[in-house]
Formats: sequence, C-alpha cells, structure tokens
Amino acid sequence: MSDPRSPSAPASGVPHSHAEDAYALFVGAIQLSLGLVLLKSAGLVTGGVAGISLVLNYLTGLPVGLFYAAFTIPMLAVTLRTMSWLFIVKTLIVTFSLFAMTEVAANTIAIDSISKPVAALVGGSVIGMGALALARHGAGTGGSGAIVLWLYRTRDWNAGRTQMLIDGCVLLFSLVTLDLGLVLWSLLGVTATAGILYVWHRTGRYTGY
Repeated sequence: MSDPRSPSAPASGVPHSHAEDAYALFVGAIQLSLGLVLLKSAGLVTGGVAGISLVLNYLTGLPVGLFYAAFTIPMLAVTLRTMSWLFIVKTLIVTFSLFAMTEVAANTIAIDSISKPVAALVGGSVIGMGALALARHGAGTGGSGAIVLWLYRTRDWNAGRTQMLIDGCVLLFSLVTLDLGLVLWSLLGVTATAGILYVWHRTGRYTGY
C-alpha cells in the first residue's frame, strides 16, 4: 500500500468491492472463532457478547454460537434507527457464520493443553485482528459493539469507556463460574484485543473504506 504521506499517494481511499467485503467477513469470522476456541481451551472468557456466551457455555454446555446469536440479534434490533441496514446485514452474516464455525471447530479441533497466558495473549490478539478486519469492511463483531455505537450517537457516551464498562461487567459476571485467577488471565486477553484495535483502528491509519 502506498504511503499516505507521499506525494504520489491517492487523495482518498479506494472503496472495497463486494467480493473484498465478503472475503473480509469470512476471514474475520474465522479469526473470531479461532480466538474463542483458544480461550475456551484454557477455560477463559473475553469481553462483550462473546464473553457472556462463553460463561453461559461453561454453565450449561450449550453451544457458544447459539448464545452469541441469541444476544446479538435483539441488540442489533435496538440499534436499527442508528445503524445502516448494510451494517446490520453484515453483522448478522458474521453472527451466523460464527455460529457455524464454532460448531465446526468443536468437532474438528482438539487442543489437549494450552497455557493460560498463551491462550489469553494469542486468543485475545486473534479476536482483535478479526474485529479489525470486520470494522474495516463495515461490520461489527456482535451486539455489544452496536450498542456502544448506539449509545455514542444517541447519548453521546464515550465509546471507549462504554466498551470498557461492558467488558468489566462481563468479567465480573464470569466470576459465577470462574475463579479469580482465570478472570485475571481473561483480563489479559481483553487487554490484548483492545490493544490491537487501539494501535491499528485509528483515523488516518487506513485509506480504504
């Protein structure tokens, strides 16, 4: 990609094609699914809807993707007047893709042993890269992200602080099934995810849209 600071760089970004968007949604869903597999293998959680889904999976044994879809769909419905229909459709595609991919992973990937710090750092970072890919192509990772943007647009709540508040509440909720040590390792994973988005999802860092 050309350096946006160079004289030869284009004045504005080049729109993604539909094929590029579709591929990004596919890759982003894969990354989210893989990150969840790594966290689940170590008995950890993450923030947002994905974290709630993992906690409920530990409590009930029902699929992570099922809870993910069950929470995301009504949350997206709340934001219909704020978010574009294209964003809603893309996020729903990601949601159902994640449901399918986590089910496939449960039957095709077996991790016998993984250390908790590795699961937290790698799993959290992979989730962050998946969220970044989706954001670059106009999709969200789930209902909590849409709620954060909805509160920003309708109540002027700071998006970063709101997301931190939601993630903190999810980690506290996870104490119903995880001990404090696992929650602290999960916090490391949440921090790794946030770090990816903080470093690479900033205005001026990307010229495509």
